[in-house]
Amino acid sequence: MRNRIILLLIGFMCYAGMGNAQEDKTEIAAPDSTVQAVLMAADSVGVPEVKMKLAFKPNPTKAVLFALVPGMGQIYNRKYWKLPIVYGGLMGCMYAVTWNNKNYKDYSMAYKDIMYDAAVNPDNPDAWSESWQVLTSMDKETAIKDANFKDRLKRQKDYFRRYRDLSIIITVGVYALSIVDAYVDAQLFDFDISPDLSLHLEPVVSPKTSVTPRTYGLNCSLKF
Repeated sequence: MRNRIILLLIGFMCYAGMGNAQEDKTEIAAPDSTVQAVLMAADSVGVPEVKMKLAFKPNPTKAVLFALVPGMGQIYNRKYWKLPIVYGGLMGCMYAVTWNNKNYKDYSMAYKDIMYDAAVNPDNPDAWSESWQVLTSMDKETAIKDANFKDRLKRQKDYFRRYRDLSIIITVGVYALSIVDAYVDAQLFDFDISPDLSLHLEPVVSPKTSVTPRTYGLNCSLKF
């Protein structure tokens, strides 16, 4: 009986070993041409690229460099509404410089000419310069001898020279201000300046003391 059991165990083990050997010899079939074509097409497509559009933020250094040309700093910062202010201010200043300089030259020439005519040939009207004669409505013989008229020409000359110089200074200031504005705009481009205003009203009761009675009121607080 014992021998039969042993023989049965040995036979079962041999049968199991033959089954495993057959499974090991099984080969996986290679994919056909259709499957290979699909795999190759999937590999060729690849992963699509995702492009993200970054938010615009100006560079302060570039803004200053662009602002050396009037108005270009504001264009770089995309603050187009400031262009009329910049160009309007510069054009107004340039007009003031030109107008005051023209009047200064006219009165300066007239003052020099009348002083020369009065000193060299006061009795020869034909030799007198037209530069000072067009600036007076009085008689020319009277004007050339009138000290007040000469002094008025000198005051006008000094007046227009002073305002010409002041207009030049203002022009330089407007130009410098446009550069500073471009730099500050670029530096504070993403700075949050949204107002946070809130008004709070709440009742207030003051307790009664030995000196003052109980009072009722309204407390108003403004947050900003």
